[in-house]
Amino acid sequence: MDANLQSQFLNGWRTYFPGAPLPLAFYYTDEECGVPPESTAELAPCLLANLNRVRAGKTLRLQENSLGCWGGRRYLGFAREPRPNLDYFLSCGIPGKVTGERYKKNPSLAKQSLEALAGFAAPKKCIVFQRWDRLTAEEEPEVVVFIAAPDVLAGVFMLAGFAEADNNTVFSPFGSGCSTLVQYPYMESFSSQPRCVLGGFDPSARPHLATCELTLAVPFRKMESMVRDMPDSFLTTPTWYEISRRLPH
Repeated sequence: MDANLQSQFLNGWRTYFPGAPLPLAFYYTDEECGVPPESTAELAPCLLANLNRVRAGKTLRLQENSLGCWGGRRYLGFAREPRPNLDYFLSCGIPGKVTGERYKKNPSLAKQSLEALAGFAAPKKCIVFQRWDRLTAEEEPEVVVFIAAPDVLAGVFMLAGFAEADNNTVFSPFGSGCSTLVQYPYMESFSSQPRCVLGGFDPSARPHLATCELTLAVPFRKMESMVRDMPDSFLTTPTWYEISRRLPH
């Protein structure tokens, strides 16, 4: 991570978002980085449940078998094959065999939704989550993840569109909490105009977020330009100052 960019963001964040939690970042690596991969026994099944340790300043390093949740492994790129009867799991279920979450009206709709988001292969054997201020010069983040209240995310949302005419620089797809944190934004990072991903709406993942929190994941290439734009944006106006005054300090 470029130290100047890291410092520039930290200074801007403290100025315009006083007291707001720092974002997290993740990247894929084959390096040991001094932190062993977590085992399934040491972790909660859901990725979001394990991010509290990263928010507290600790490193989270995961590999293929670290998470007990099939969705977590798939949306981090460590499992390519679909879970058996996933279309029924997301919809009505199968009596005596699969409990349905009823997020889609029927298996056909669930299947179409799943086909729209093809699986991907993790480019390296581990994924590392780190808080922004803990990133070192050797760590190159691929996506930055904000977990925060609407006032904070409103600022990040508007900053995402500051230098673009496109009205859809942020989108909010159907998907699990981990898919909107990892797979969707990671795939966006390969786009010529990467978009940010608003998430945290998955009822299965919401118990691991505060009642006032959602997520917004930003491809790092997009994040770089957003950091540079902070001093020239609405963040310097009286409108934003009134909002920043009510952020928890």
